[in-house]
Amino acid sequence: MDSCLSPNGQMRYDIAAPPTRLFVATATGVAVLERGGPGAAWHLARTGLAGHHVSTMTALPGHPGVLAGTHGDGIYFSADGGKSWEERDSGVSIRDIYSLYGVARDGKVTLYAGTQPAALFRSFDLGRSWHELPALRGVPGTQGWTFPAPPHIAHTKMMAFDPRDPDTFYAAIEQGALLKTSDGGTTWREFDSYSREDDRAYKDVHQIVLVLSQPRTMFMTTGVGLYRSEDAGERWERLTGAAFRLAYPDHIALSPDEKTLFMSGAAADPGVWRRTHDAGTAVMRSRDGGRHWELLHGGVPETAPCSIEGMTVAAYPGGFTVFIGNTDGDVYASEDGGDHWTRIATGIGPVSKGNHFEPLQKAARAIAATP
Repeated sequence: MDSCLSPNGQMRYDIAAPPTRLFVATATGVAVLERGGPGAAWHLARTGLAGHHVSTMTALPGHPGVLAGTHGDGIYFSADGGKSWEERDSGVSIRDIYSLYGVARDGKVTLYAGTQPAALFRSFDLGRSWHELPALRGVPGTQGWTFPAPPHIAHTKMMAFDPRDPDTFYAAIEQGALLKTSDGGTTWREFDSYSREDDRAYKDVHQIVLVLSQPRTMFMTTGVGLYRSEDAGERWERLTGAAFRLAYPDHIALSPDEKTLFMSGAAADPGVWRRTHDAGTAVMRSRDGGRHWELLHGGVPETAPCSIEGMTVAAYPGGFTVFIGNTDGDVYASEDGGDHWTRIATGIGPVSKGNHFEPLQKAARAIAATP
């Protein structure tokens, strides 16, 4: 049972049984973790795409194989558990791939790839050929899209799909816009009621999760806090701010029973990390729709200088597993709703969006050298 863990990839996989293989995107390639069955220990089975910074991954729904998107080197596909990889990006004119998603419809799969500079490509043949959806680059306001760090180019960070209609989905432009399409990307509409003039970051959308049983209810993390919408993104209520433990929330995931939210992030934004070499990362849990949060421990650090840069929920009949990965190259898993965590891999390569890991490596080396 395959799942993927990556900074900008799919954050939920619905599988038939507890996961036995996890593909992890790292700054040095793909690490494949495996175990013999539920309850067995995980181990590093193999690595692949050495020398490539893998930023996003997705398993193909209903089909064998996974896709990996890289920073600057295009898209790759593996059908044999990561033992071999082939390039699958014909028609993708931008090589810096930030997000990959697969959506099933009528037994077939539609793939989407988001890039830097911000654009969107689609494939109907499992990635063998792609074509751009040009409307995304033509929406009003693109002149304001940017990114704080050099080269100051915005990217298509993530997508979130309406379970009722695969042609309806949201795309997050970091930084610059929260967009929605209802026709598979032919046209777009921007939602911006969450944005305020005094926000310390301009329309800095990170992740979105829809409540599958009632997808008009949505949660969104941004560079200034966590938001909730009850009307499919028309209006947003801000739930956290600068005083919250995760002042810079990033990944957010919902348990399959829709009772528990998990959120990871940092105590401050990456601009601070570059000075302090400390992200102050943590993972938190809410059981009341994001109103109140508790800091999780039970085997996962309550705070760390690294940054948690990936989160995935593997859902299966009778339970679910939460995976998180950080810039130190550690992967943790919880199979009891976050009460207890097991470190299932260490030192496999930074799980990192862009160069987030670079200012944190100094702290990691200093800790490793401490007697």
